[in-house]
Amino acid sequence: MRAFLLVAVGLFAATPDFALAQMKLSTKPDPNAVETRYFTAIDGLMDGNADVILKEVRQGKTVTSASLDLCYPAEKNSERKDRFVVNLSVSGQTLTGSTQSLVEKKPVAVKITRKQNGDTFDFRGQITVGQTVTEVLSSENSDISEKEFQDSQTVDDGINATPKDFTEVSPESVGVRIKLEAALDFLKSLKGQDIEIGVNSLSITCDALRSGQQTLALTVDPDRAAALIAKAKSLPGVVAAGWTTGLVEMDRTIRFSAADWRDGDKVNRDKLAAAISSVLSKTLAAKPATSSWSATTGKLKLTFKRQSPLYPALDLTDTIEVDGIVSPDKPGGSDHLMLWISSPSTTTSDESAGPKLTLADDAASGEEEGDSRDETGSIEALTKELKGQRWDADKSVWK
Repeated sequence: MRAFLLVAVGLFAATPDFALAQMKLSTKPDPNAVETRYFTAIDGLMDGNADVILKEVRQGKTVTSASLDLCYPAEKNSERKDRFVVNLSVSGQTLTGSTQSLVEKKPVAVKITRKQNGDTFDFRGQITVGQTVTEVLSSENSDISEKEFQDSQTVDDGINATPKDFTEVSPESVGVRIKLEAALDFLKSLKGQDIEIGVNSLSITCDALRSGQQTLALTVDPDRAAALIAKAKSLPGVVAAGWTTGLVEMDRTIRFSAADWRDGDKVNRDKLAAAISSVLSKTLAAKPATSSWSATTGKLKLTFKRQSPLYPALDLTDTIEVDGIVSPDKPGGSDHLMLWISSPSTTTSDESAGPKLTLADDAASGEEEGDSRDETGSIEALTKELKGQRWDADKSVWK
């Protein structure tokens, strides 16, 4: 009886370790499991300008199917893109396939051999597009999982159709996401209108070719932005339209009551420009020269002049340029306005009588582009003049 009890106790004591060992064995990866892996970079293709997605479905270490999605410049040193997607036949470590490019309609042939070296892969072979043959010779490429790939494909164009205010989007900046086949007609419809189109947004990127949609960047007078967005939403092929990021930086923005600066429901721009100019002439120690509002973008442009301190005996002149944007502090109207003021930009020239020096500015001087510092004290002086508030980035409130 005692022996039986000892055996039972021994078995009971061993059971937890035995169960743990079984659990460890059951969580060991299945060497024959089917999984999808991606390569999103293969060095050297099209002079390093190709955007690559090589998809492989594997059972264990054996590739059972593959496809290659390659986006590349349509011509050497061109911004225009072409793309092809080809399903590849698998024969051992060799991947082959043929198709036609989507834009230029050129014949495509692919023959690549892959070799695994530990955790990385080498690729050798050729890709032929039309008459152009590209040699593939790429080593130490790493693959990623399906989840990692999908996470990397998320693109946020920042379009917000219903922002609660203009603290995260800019009142003059409009984004329109549109299907590629509808983009040309949409752009033609903007001809003759007081709207700026960002040239960079006209380029059809690899992301656009793959998604079938591109995002156009438009700049418009804040007073007309809501109407432009509403109209864009009604047009064929438009997927989304709304405000997006633009010129306005909150560190250089003031919020103030609209009551003293309106005639009816319109901002008295001349009165406001005069007040801004008066303040800046003091902080910049310069005389007001010109003042204008852009009919296209609603941007205020002010210039000031002063004697340059660079070489006083030459009697040179500094011309200081400052831009501004005025809008309600949120869409749909408000009893408060926002004023954004750019960093001052200074150029120096000889405006004296008689023969003049020709001066070359390597770059406009002044606060660096995108610099939120208020070295001239202009933002603080305008805040005081307008009885306004500054944005507290730490607390995300006006103070």
